[in-house]
Amino acid sequence: MKVLAAALITVVLWGASPVAAKIAVSSLSPMMVAILRTVIGGLIALPLAILLRIPLPADTSQRRLLVLSGFCGFVAFPVLFTLGILHTSANHASMILAGLPVFTGLIAMTWDKKRPGRAWWIGCTIAMAGEALLIFGQGLDSATGASIRGDLLVLTSNVFASLGYVAGGRLERNGYPAMGTTFYGVGLYALVLLPMLFIVDPGTQLLAVSTEIWVAIAYLALGVTIVGYVLWYWALGQGGIARIALLQFLQPVSGVILAAILLGEDFGAAFIVASGVILFGVWYALRIEKEAR
Repeated sequence: MKVLAAALITVVLWGASPVAAKIAVSSLSPMMVAILRTVIGGLIALPLAILLRIPLPADTSQRRLLVLSGFCGFVAFPVLFTLGILHTSANHASMILAGLPVFTGLIAMTWDKKRPGRAWWIGCTIAMAGEALLIFGQGLDSATGASIRGDLLVLTSNVFASLGYVAGGRLERNGYPAMGTTFYGVGLYALVLLPMLFIVDPGTQLLAVSTEIWVAIAYLALGVTIVGYVLWYWALGQGGIARIALLQFLQPVSGVILAAILLGEDFGAAFIVASGVILFGVWYALRIEKEAR
């Protein structure tokens, strides 16, 4: 029950990330938002790791997993995702993120040298067909502010995020705490990205940024990056990566609801059809996973 609760809390927290990112890039460049997200999160997480005396991974293989999970989760994903959200709608970003469980499950099974069954592939294919319809059906949805370029950037960020989830989940499964994976991962790359604050958009007046923008960035740094990743890595390690990853299919629900409430975004015809196809593929994969256990 604790594992399920942790995963569901993460899903809700992350469901709001497209909305927060969309708000943040309304005044700052995508790169600045991505850097601030990791730097602020890392400058808070790293001192906490030291204060709590969380040890670094003991062996080389675990340290490599830590570096990999940190790069994917706190550099590649936020940069690509934030660039993508600038050129697409929060609704589209939320639905594309629905593919994360598919990528995560496939990467996890490939890593563990487990061959997915035919039914799993069918479910994935259906879900990915929905993703393709969502991305390339822009002609039917021209009023939503989405674009193929933006959707493809968000889709690419999915791959990096999934790889990071698998690496972090394996660390937890092998005995290294999720808190350490998150705190040291974001802390390491915060130090790497810190100089970029003075290079990217040097004319940006951060002190002049509105409170609304800072609230959005703070949410991305604290709610999404620190709290979200700690809970998610722990849930993946404790409950099984491929199985828990399926719960992330629920993420678009909160994302779409919040986009409608906070941003006033509408649903186009292509979005509705694509969502139905994606959710059917998700349901099929989830049902087969349940029957296989």
